[in-house]
Amino acid sequence: MAKALLGYVGGSDPRLLAEMRRLQQRVQDLESELGRIQSENDALTAAAAQHGDSLLDSIEMDVPQAEPALT
Repeated sequence: MAKALLGYVGGSDPRLLAEMRRLQQRVQDLESELGRIQSENDALTAAAAQHGDSLLDSIEMDVPQAEPALT
């Protein structure tokens, strides 16, 4: 019984440690990706603000007008 308790309380399972390291690395990767995406989004928002409504106007000109539905 004491050996079982010592194993439970004392020693760290190498598989558990490896999984924890893998998860910590994944969190770091996701945090860096989030930072990259946020800065890209900020740049796109700034570019859209500079162009104002001209971008929306050009998109609206390319889209054909909807025709009324037949009833």
